[in-house]
Amino acid sequence: MSFPSILFLSAFLPLTAALYYLARGLRARNLLLAAAGLVFYAFGRLADLPILLSSVLVHYLAGRLLLRLTRGRRAVVVVTAALDLGLLIFYKYLSFFLPFAGLTARTLPLGISFFTFQGISYVVDAYRDRDAASRRFFPVLQYLAFFPNLVSGPLQKFRDFRSRLTARRTSPQDITVSLRRFTVGLAKKLIVAGTLGAAADAVFALAPGEVDIRSAWLGALCYALQIYFDFSGYSDMAVGVAGLFGFPLPENFRYPYRAASITDFWRRWHMSLSGWFRDYLYIPLGGSRRGRGRAMLNKGVVFLATGLWHGASWTFVLWGLWHGLFAILETAAPSLRKRAEGRWWGHGYALLAVVLGFVLFRAESVGQAVRIVSQMFAGFHLTQATTFLLQAVLSRKVLAVFILACVLSLGAAPWLARRLGNWKKLENAQMAGTLLLLLLSLLALAGGSFQPFIYQQF
Repeated sequence: MSFPSILFLSAFLPLTAALYYLARGLRARNLLLAAAGLVFYAFGRLADLPILLSSVLVHYLAGRLLLRLTRGRRAVVVVTAALDLGLLIFYKYLSFFLPFAGLTARTLPLGISFFTFQGISYVVDAYRDRDAASRRFFPVLQYLAFFPNLVSGPLQKFRDFRSRLTARRTSPQDITVSLRRFTVGLAKKLIVAGTLGAAADAVFALAPGEVDIRSAWLGALCYALQIYFDFSGYSDMAVGVAGLFGFPLPENFRYPYRAASITDFWRRWHMSLSGWFRDYLYIPLGGSRRGRGRAMLNKGVVFLATGLWHGASWTFVLWGLWHGLFAILETAAPSLRKRAEGRWWGHGYALLAVVLGFVLFRAESVGQAVRIVSQMFAGFHLTQATTFLLQAVLSRKVLAVFILACVLSLGAAPWLARRLGNWKKLENAQMAGTLLLLLLSLLALAGGSFQPFIYQQF
C-alpha cells in the first residue's frame, strides 16, 4: 500500500483515523496503531511480514539482554548488528548474484533498509544507555512497525518515539497542519515528481548515440528535481500522517539545493539518514577527534557506506564515492569551503556536483552515466532523436511544472510566507490552496500516472 493510492486515501487512512479518535485511552489507541502498521505492511507485501516481525523480535530480545547483562553486552550489539547487516547483504547483494548461479533473485522486502537501521539504532542506544531499551515487546513492535515511516523513513530514535506512547495530545490546529502537510507532499509526488519523472525517463531511455547537450541537461535537471520532490513529498506525507496521531517525525529535508557545499548539502538532504551515519558510523570511527586526516578517511568510509546502502550497483557505489570525494576535499580545505558559503559560486559548485551525481544515481549503468555527462558538456552535435523528444516532452505543462519546481526547491514558499507576515487572509488562502492541491493531486492519480516512490526500492 502506498500513500498516494486510492486504497490508502479513501479507506485505510480515514478508517484508521476514525477508529483512533473513537478509541478511549492511549492504550487502545496504541494497540490500534500497531495493528494498522501490520495491516499496512501486509497490504504492501504480505509475504515479507514475517521478516518484519522477526526483526521486531530480534531487537526486542537484544534489548532485554542488554538490560539484564553486565558482561558481554558488546557481544549482543555485535551479533545483532551482524544479523541486521547480513540480512541487508543477502537481499541487496547476494540475491543480485543469484541469477548468475541459476537461481531466482528475490524482491527486496518492503522498507527493510529503514526498519533495519532503526533496529540497529535501538540496540546501540540501549547499549549506551539502559534507559533507552524497553522491557515490553509492544513498544518495540509499534516503533519498528509504525506505518507512517515504515517504508521510507524518516528514521527516528526509539527514545523520541517512546515518549509519545504514554503522553500525547492532538488539537484541531495540529490536525489541520498535519492534513495540510500531507496534501503538500501528495502534490509534490503526483504533480511535480510525476510530471518531471516522465521527462527524465524519456531522456534516459534514449539510445547512446541519440543524446545531445539538450537532452542530457534536460534529463539531468528533471531527474534532480524529480528525486527531490518525490522523496521530500514522501517525507511530508509521513510527517503529516504521523502528526494526525500525535507523533512528531524528524524533518528530512531543508532546501538542499540551496546548499553552498557538499557538506552543507548533506546537512539538508535526507537528514535522518545523514544523522544515522553520523551517530552510528562516523562518530564511532573517531569522527574528527583524531585529526583532519582521520576525519577525511572516516568521511570516505561513511560515503562509501551510503552508496552501498542504496543497493548492489556500481552506480550507487560511485555516487557515494563522488560525494565522499567532495566531502574529503572540503575537509582538507575548510577555509575555502567557508569562503564559498553564502556566495553564488559556492552554490553553483554544490548544485553542479549534486546534479552530476544524480545522473550517476539514475543511470542504468556507469557507461550510460558517463555518456550523458559527457554530452552535457560536449554534445554539440544535435540529434534528430533529441529534437523529436523535445517536441513530444516539452509541453506547456512540463515547462510550467519545471519552472515552478526550480522556484520552490530554492525556498520560495517560506520567503513568500515571511513577506506576507500577518496578512489577515493568509489562513483562508492556505486552506484554499490546500484544497486546490488536493483536487489536482486526485486528478493526477485518477489519470493513472502514479509511479512508486524512488526510495521505496531501497
